[in-house]
Amino acid sequence: MELKKDIWRPFVVHAPMDRVLAHGSLDAFSWTALPPLRRLAYEADPFGLWRDGRLHVFVEAFDYRDAHGRIDCHEFDAAMNHVRSRRVLREPWHLSYPVVFEADGETWMLPEACASGHLTLYRARSFPDDWIAQATIVLDAVPIDATPVHWRGKWWLFYAPAGTPSERLTHLHAAWADTLDGPWTPHPDNPVFVDSLGARPGGTAFVHGDAVVLPVQDCRRSYGSGLRMLKITAPQGPASTDLGGPLSIASGPLWVPPPQAQPYQDGLHTMSAAGPVTLVDAKFRRLSLGGVLMRPRRELRRLLRKPTGIGESDGS
Repeated sequence: MELKKDIWRPFVVHAPMDRVLAHGSLDAFSWTALPPLRRLAYEADPFGLWRDGRLHVFVEAFDYRDAHGRIDCHEFDAAMNHVRSRRVLREPWHLSYPVVFEADGETWMLPEACASGHLTLYRARSFPDDWIAQATIVLDAVPIDATPVHWRGKWWLFYAPAGTPSERLTHLHAAWADTLDGPWTPHPDNPVFVDSLGARPGGTAFVHGDAVVLPVQDCRRSYGSGLRMLKITAPQGPASTDLGGPLSIASGPLWVPPPQAQPYQDGLHTMSAAGPVTLVDAKFRRLSLGGVLMRPRRELRRLLRKPTGIGESDGS
């Protein structure tokens, strides 16, 4: 058991993602931090949408006391004043990485839920806090941090497989479909990218020219210690005839937290676009003897109440 615990905190960067990427670092921009939490609890994986002039930031809410992620939403006005916070999605299993996006006249959420054994696409019945399960997405592996993007006339998903601990961090899979609810076709070359430095998705994928740009986690120092941008290109020609062709993937330089994120200098593992702003999370590693004892306490409570064990996790 580690003596140190990862404590993440999301931030709103006051610049659009294309401007941030063009600058090549986060150190030139002002930040707004999301509200603080109690000790040994954190929020991570921020994704956002604007609605009626307000920014809605969706995050994984995690507390080491029960190690069970839920999805919360923080609302900000146009001046980045915090308006309110609320829980918007919980399940019997751990949830994280709440990708939210608009398509086909609806608002969707695709949270990571590998502890459930599948991936569920949710539709907003009443935004931002009423979500219904719309479809189960079946792939070649239980996906982690599945990230959608519409590219070359199809919906694509890029995801890490819930395999070995190493594969979860270093393997990248891809799949495509005509519609969000599938059926989905896994790429025949999966894993399409393997990198010992890390290849697990970490934020918004977007199309730039004929390529997809995908943030992925760099885990060389610790889980989520930084980000890199992958540039993903496909063979030229009609998408309908070459979807299964080899993808060309190139990795960019390392992104790390800027000085203004102090004391959150130990990691950066999400960067997502939200119109005129960019959302990121950064971490510091807290030494905690109490944190070390939490897993045995959770296991004892679990044995006493005899649950199935669904939702036990060490975090994001």
